[in-house]
Amino acid sequence: MIFSTVAQTSTAATMLSLNPTKPLSLFHSQLQSSSPFLKHNQQQPPPIRLLHLRNLKPTTLLVAAAASSSNNQVYQPFRPPTSSVPSQFSSLGTDGRLEVLQNRLGLWFEYAPLIPSLFQEGFSPSSIEEVTGISGVEQNRIVVAAKVRDSLVQSNFDPEILSFFDNGGAELLYEIRLLSAAQRASAATYIVLNRLDPQGTQELARAMKDFPRRRGDQGWESFTYASPADCLSFMYFRQSREHRELSEGRKSALERALEVAETENAKRRILDELEAKSGRGEVKEGDVAVRTKVPVVRLKIGEVSEATSVVILPVCEAGEGETGVVEAPGECRSKGEFGVMEAEKGWRRWVVLPGWEPVVGLGKGVVVAFGDARVLPWKVNRWYKEEAILVVADREKKEVEAEDGFYLVSSVPDDHGGLKVERGSALKELGVKQCLGNVVLVVRPPKEEIDDQLQDDDWE
Repeated sequence: MIFSTVAQTSTAATMLSLNPTKPLSLFHSQLQSSSPFLKHNQQQPPPIRLLHLRNLKPTTLLVAAAASSSNNQVYQPFRPPTSSVPSQFSSLGTDGRLEVLQNRLGLWFEYAPLIPSLFQEGFSPSSIEEVTGISGVEQNRIVVAAKVRDSLVQSNFDPEILSFFDNGGAELLYEIRLLSAAQRASAATYIVLNRLDPQGTQELARAMKDFPRRRGDQGWESFTYASPADCLSFMYFRQSREHRELSEGRKSALERALEVAETENAKRRILDELEAKSGRGEVKEGDVAVRTKVPVVRLKIGEVSEATSVVILPVCEAGEGETGVVEAPGECRSKGEFGVMEAEKGWRRWVVLPGWEPVVGLGKGVVVAFGDARVLPWKVNRWYKEEAILVVADREKKEVEAEDGFYLVSSVPDDHGGLKVERGSALKELGVKQCLGNVVLVVRPPKEEIDDQLQDDDWE
């Protein structure tokens, strides 16, 4: 920083520019007394150097930074780029553009760019809706869909297939907005060839977007990411595992997956699953002698938000023992036009799960949170011990019936009265005929990278 001092005279002023080499300090240890006008025992300020003298006009004061002298650019405020209006509408004024939108003059993707141009002139979605009758939702849809269509044009997409979206195609193209350029092209082709409606298109886009995140799921490697049909098929294949064994819902989902599958590997994997389900009643030589009847599900990130239906269940800690299970509310149902959830009594902890078949319709369901997965009778003991789990139990079924079933019971006194899961055969050997509830589902926490999906034969 340059400090300028100005002395005013009748004709001119002299400015001394000082630039000390060290910080100014009256107590600097290395200062030397060099002035005859100062006493030897008095501390002195650091020496100053006379840099230059200049003549200034009277009453002028300068305080400037060195960098400011070299920057002579004028500040330019940010202005958003002008929107690209189609050539046939470029000569129209504001009233003319509003008239085009009001009367839908042209194809939807031709007049869609007029909406952003009106935004730049100060219009809001509500004011445009007032004049043209196009709702804010529809304005957003056609503007976004037009950009998706432009990306298809730039990728040299087949014009004949693209013409399918000329009339009423905004709803379809809007659904594939989150896909990459390459995915949009393959998805658009699949939409046209299979004549998908907006709901079907939404499912397709969701399946294609979700497929990479499902790496590690059982059967994932048999489906091809580059094929929209395989992505959709895998979504149905994965949904089939949310149903009980040998149920119609599971069989129906697998048949739907087989119907849309494209590659041979995917079809073979689905057929193997169908054949395994149909022959599950007979145990062949070399097969696992005992199969679990309790689904073990890895909850996926975002799965609850994407579910079409959800279930809300009360949660108690395993350490609370039998008291927590007994005192938990029995029912939580939606009532009224808004679906307000009501429980029979207040409770501190709840969990929201997708509407999987094992938990839908549980009259007195309860969820027990275990911090250690070793409470389950695993057939193998690998990485489960450090993973928290949720065990869903049906409190209406307290009879210990099936030897290969799993039941929620109180631990022995050495385990501090907590809860654990036991196989029916072990309970029968101890003469136990009643339990706290029949285990219907085990939920594992979501993870970003999954390479340890539980197999059906991992139970004892």
